[in-house]
Amino acid sequence: MKKLIAIVEDEPAIRENYTDLLRRHGYEVKGYATREAAMRAFQEQLPDLAILDIGLDDEMEGGFTLCRELRARSQTLPIIFLTARDSELDTVSGLRLGADDYLTKDISLAHLAARISALFRRMEALQQPIQVEKTLIRGALSLDLDRLSVRWKAQPIDLTLTEFWFVHALCQRPGHVRSRDQLMEAANILVDATSISTHIKRIRRKFEECDRQFSAIETVYGIGYRWNSPAASAAE
Repeated sequence: MKKLIAIVEDEPAIRENYTDLLRRHGYEVKGYATREAAMRAFQEQLPDLAILDIGLDDEMEGGFTLCRELRARSQTLPIIFLTARDSELDTVSGLRLGADDYLTKDISLAHLAARISALFRRMEALQQPIQVEKTLIRGALSLDLDRLSVRWKAQPIDLTLTEFWFVHALCQRPGHVRSRDQLMEAANILVDATSISTHIKRIRRKFEECDRQFSAIETVYGIGYRWNSPAASAAE
């Protein structure tokens, strides 16, 4: 069955350009010009991937609002921002809302197609029925690779795909430092150091909502991060 990609973009020419490209790559594509039109459709059926612009029609931050609404419906739906806005503030805001990637419109169509394909490969890898180790247990942490679920002290932690891969990479070898490049490789993304830091902060915040004493993710300044026992303390 073809993957369904939703493109939410208010410029008709740009929307049609992306739509034609992705259909040529074998995807089913539906385009929407406004947040309201997209959300009405998503209430009926969620896509396999949502590509969002930030400014939508008269809503300067309609894409951010839509991302927040989608994350409330699904913690695992892949979301990519594709926008002309390239400020660090917008990038960090998008990632904090739970987007898996943040791309600017100067990206080539071939590069965009490659990033989408890589994101789907990540999803499929997580859903493979045969795993060398289906569940990782690290103290209070339980990571289920089949169900894409994470628990801390038996409480569920809702993570995005990127966040899931970061935690998976860190907890595989507790005490060993994972560089930012290694985390990007594990999540199959290409972002700057600030974006990695934003993802880590968001992951910590989700665990802290469950456990105020959570301190398993340690920042090793200038190098990267590592997963430690609960006794370890860290701050960023």
